[in-house]
Order: sequence, then structure tokens, then C-alpha cells
Amino acid sequence: TVASNITTYRYENGRRYHAYRDGAYYQPNDDRQAKAGSIEHHVWLLTLNDALFFSPLQDPQRVLDVGTGTGLWAVDMGDRYPSCEIIGTDLSPTQVPYAPPNVRFEIDDCCSEWTYPENSFDLIHVRGLTGSVGNWPKFYQECFKHLRPNGYIEQLEFGIDIHTEPAETPYDEILKSFGPLLAEAGDRMSKTFEISTHMTQLIEQAGFVDVITKHFIWPIGPWSDDERLKELGRWNLKNWEDGMEGWVMAVLTRIHGVSLSIQRSYMQGLLDAGLLTNMGIMSSLQWSYQEVQNYRAQLLRGVKSNGVKAWHDVSVVPFRVLHTHLC
Repeated sequence: TVASNITTYRYENGRRYHAYRDGAYYQPNDDRQAKAGSIEHHVWLLTLNDALFFSPLQDPQRVLDVGTGTGLWAVDMGDRYPSCEIIGTDLSPTQVPYAPPNVRFEIDDCCSEWTYPENSFDLIHVRGLTGSVGNWPKFYQECFKHLRPNGYIEQLEFGIDIHTEPAETPYDEILKSFGPLLAEAGDRMSKTFEISTHMTQLIEQAGFVDVITKHFIWPIGPWSDDERLKELGRWNLKNWEDGMEGWVMAVLTRIHGVSLSIQRSYMQGLLDAGLLTNMGIMSSLQWSYQEVQNYRAQLLRGVKSNGVKAWHDVSVVPFRVLHTHLC
């Protein structure tokens, strides 16, 4: 059974959020976000050619999945490696109910002190924790301590800037505002949304060796001539359609995380598109529910508009991070 204080969820702006360490994480834990998470899991599998990890582990025996979410990656690992013990941790008890017997889920906060014995894991898998960790050096030190000699950490994150081709589009302001919005909100939260640009250096500083960083792009929409990228883009557009509200709702309504200049650019985009009649609707740094919905609608309209090829370098994947105990 799950303690009631863990399931006494916060309900806000029509969404449900975790109760344990209330406010520590910005995305909802409701069924809508779970559906979006399953789509994003599929996009990752398409990106990695159905691989669950890149590290050259032949027979992993114990694996930790940090921030497991609904647990789909952990379940897939359990199915593919039946002799491996997989532990998935998260702030929410919202994992799928059909996990194989070698997979278990725990409610835990990866930003607190880890309680596992040192040298416990062959692989620590980290995916989608951008905007969730306040002290990344400490987090990587915990990973280092809890990996066995020659164990691996793999972290998969995406950047937040939307790129377009052509470089200038009618939706330029709205599309280019997304990255700065999240970046400033992350600064105000003291939980960066830009970890994809810093994690290689931070992982090396934690003592890991053989750090290899591989970069991918995720099209937003099926505009690519490459069939594989076209399929990936089709699913990623669905990821944005289903997931974006959950990505930004708490960040923009709880945190005064957008500068006036960015706000004005965004508002001008809405004016140009005929979605607003004046600039007076937003006079402070706080966003309302409807303002977030307007922003989401306008941004999605931009990425789906004819002739716009939008993508993000959001699939920046450091992998094969070898850890050795030198003592």
C-alpha cells in the first residue's frame, strides 16, 4: 500500500501534481501526462534504434532508473534482461501496474542523500531530469559513489531552444521565446533547464572517464525527407501536442520566470496572429492559466504552419560514461 501523504496530490489548473516533496517537480503526474510520457518514450526508442542503452554492458545485474516516471523504460529493461534487477525511483507512485518480477519501483527523491550501499549498480539511467535537480554536481557524485567499478551512467536530456528553417518565419518570436522562457524560469527555480549543455563537463568533473557525447535532432512534425526522421517527427509533434501544457503550466503560473522583454515579444506574436486586441492583458510577470493556453496554442500553430521546419537539439545524449574506482 502507498501512504496517504504520498497520494494526497496537489490539483492545480486542471492538472494533478505529486504530493511527496510537494512542488519539487514541475510536471503533472496525471493520466494525460502519462500518455505524453509514453509517446516520448517511443520517440527515444526511435532515436536510439530501439536500444535501451549504449553502454557496452553485456550482462547487467543491477540497474537504477532515476526519475522513472511511469516506469516504461524500467519495464522494457526488465523484459529484455530477466536476470537483471531494475529499480525505478520517482516522486510519484504512478508507475504502470504490469512490471515484470525483476522490476520494482520506489518513491524517492534523487536530490536527497542516497540510501543504497555504495558500489551497488552496473548502470544508472537518467532521462528527462532537466529542470528537476538543484545541485547537479552533488547528483553526479552520488551516481559515482553508487556505481560498481566499470559501471556506467547514461543521461539523456534535450535542449530547450526551437530551431527553424527558414531561419525567419512569421512565427519567429513565439518559437524563439520557448527556450529563454524555460531558461529564465529555471534560473528563478535554481533548477536549470539547460543541463544538456553542461552535463558532459559536470560528469567528467565528478570523476567519470571515457565520456562520449552524441547529438541528435528531433523534428517537430513530419517534414523531413529522411523516412526515419519523418516518422520520428510525426511522433514528436504528438509529444508536443500532448505534453507541452504539462511542461510549462506549473513553471509559468507558479514562477515569475519570464522577463518583460520576452513577454512583450510573445505578446506581440499573439497580436500579430490576431489572438489579442491589446497589450494590457498581461501587466505583471505572473502568467494566468489562459495566458499559458494561448501561448501553447500559438507555439503549436507555429511549428505546424506550412513551410516551417522546426526542430530541437533536444536529444543531446551523453553515453558510454565509464566509471572506474581508482583506489
